[in-house]
Amino acid sequence: MYHIIIAGGTGKRFWPQSRAKLPKQLLTIIDDTSMIRLTVNRLLSFSTPEKIFIIASFKLCKMIYIEVPEIPKINFIIEPEGKNTASAIGLAAIHIYKMDSDAIIGIYPSDHVISGVTKFKKAIKVAKNIVEDKPALVTLGIVPTYPATGYGYIQFDQKNKKNGKFDFKVKTFAEKPPHETAIKFLKSGDFLWNSGIFVWKAEIILFEIKTFMPELHNSLEAIYESIGTPKYNVVLDREWKTIKSESIDYGILEKAKNVYTVKAEFKWSDMGSWKSFFDYMKKDKNNNLLDGEVITINTSNSLVMSPDRVTAIIGLKDIAIINMGDATLVMPLDKAQKVKEIVSLLKRMKKEEYL
Repeated sequence: MYHIIIAGGTGKRFWPQSRAKLPKQLLTIIDDTSMIRLTVNRLLSFSTPEKIFIIASFKLCKMIYIEVPEIPKINFIIEPEGKNTASAIGLAAIHIYKMDSDAIIGIYPSDHVISGVTKFKKAIKVAKNIVEDKPALVTLGIVPTYPATGYGYIQFDQKNKKNGKFDFKVKTFAEKPPHETAIKFLKSGDFLWNSGIFVWKAEIILFEIKTFMPELHNSLEAIYESIGTPKYNVVLDREWKTIKSESIDYGILEKAKNVYTVKAEFKWSDMGSWKSFFDYMKKDKNNNLLDGEVITINTSNSLVMSPDRVTAIIGLKDIAIINMGDATLVMPLDKAQKVKEIVSLLKRMKKEEYL
C-alpha cells in the first residue's frame, strides 16, 4: 500500500499564525510537533518512508523535505499550482500507477490531528480490505461529537453493511451545514463527519476520473505518458494550465455509485480553523484556551493567543484573539471560517508582508 499526503494548502483560516514562510502544515500546533511530522509519523507506524509520497508546490516541498528528510526526494510530487484535491490526487495516482499498476493508495491531508494510532491503523486496514475485495472508493468517516458547521458530512446506509459494524455504503454527501441542520444530522445517527481520508486502487480512481472528469483525465493521460522522460516538466506545466480547480468530493465522490465509508473510532480534528483548534484543545475552568501573556477578567469560552506581548481581556465571551506581533485577529469564534476572506482582502490590498 502506498500513502499520499496532500500538503499543498496554505492554511488561510489559520492566519495570522499561518504565513507563506511558515504554512499551517509546518506549524507546531500540537505537542511542539509540526502537523506534517505528526502525519508522517502516524504513517510510519505501519509503513516505510519509501511508500510515503508528498504532493505540494515546489516551494512547499523544499520546506517540507527539511522537516521530514527520511522521505526520499523522488517521492515528492510537484504541483505547478494549487488546483484543489481532484487534480492533486489524480497526479499522485498516475505516478503510483506508473510504478505499480495494482497499487492501493491512501490519501491523507497533511494538517489533521488524530488521537489513537491503533484505531487509525485498524480503520485503514478495514478500508484496504474493502478495495481489495471490490472496485470501491472508501472514505473514512468520523462519528460526530457535536453539531459542527465547519465539516462536511457523509450520510451512510446502516442497513447496507459489508464487514460488520465498521463499513457502510454511502448514500449522500452533505456540504458544511447550518447549525440547525447539523443538529438534525447529529440526532439522526445516520451521518458521519467527512475526514478527507480516502483509500482506493490507483486504477479505480483513474477510471472514475475518466468517467466523471474526462477533461482532467485527458490531461493526466498526457502527463502519464511523459513520466520519466525529458518532456515531463514541459508537459506537466502545459496540461496544468488547462486543468480546472475542483475537489475530489464534488468531482467524483458525490457522483460515483461505489462509495463506502469506514466508521472510524479514533479522535479526529481537521484543524481547519481557529474554532476547530479551540474545540479540540483542553480549556481552563472558564472554558478559555489561553496561550502566552494573557490576563482575563470575567471572560469565558474564548481563545486568546498572545506569545509576544501582554494581552488583557475584560468581560468578553465566545471570542478569539490571535495576537502575533505584526498582525492581530479579533473575531467571534463562530466566524472562524471567514478568516480566509481577510487573507484575500490583504492580497487585494497588496499587503504581502502580512501573508
